[in-house]
Amino acid sequence: MEIFLEKIHQLLPVLGVEVLVPTTATIAGQRKIETLSCEIKGLKAIGHLTPNGIVVVAGSQAVLTERPSAQKYPWPINMRQQLKDQGALKENSGHLIFTKDIEFSSPSAAAAVIHGGHANGLTAWRNKNGKTLKELESI
Repeated sequence: MEIFLEKIHQLLPVLGVEVLVPTTATIAGQRKIETLSCEIKGLKAIGHLTPNGIVVVAGSQAVLTERPSAQKYPWPINMRQQLKDQGALKENSGHLIFTKDIEFSSPSAAAAVIHGGHANGLTAWRNKNGKTLKELESI
């Protein structure tokens, strides 16, 4: 049963279902948080890793229109719509903007919302020196 639950915890966030992902509280005096950025078409989103995934900070930008390829597996479209319905993602001058900090279960889920379709979070997110999250995790 424990193996089954572990697999469920791995699989659901990949599918965009965040029902079993606990939210984190900000702890004062926490270790230094490294800022990451995700850029596309001149737009920039800022975030930082958390124990549960990644937080995209308020003011971050995302593309306005979804990629045509997202129609085949529409979970990024559904996630974007859910954030729009909550008022967390609003249209602003030809792009979308995050109105509050949003925690995603994975860097790829966050990148998919920002890019308007499926994206590899390990290569989409970079630190201030331009290293990808994949490069940072291999250190």
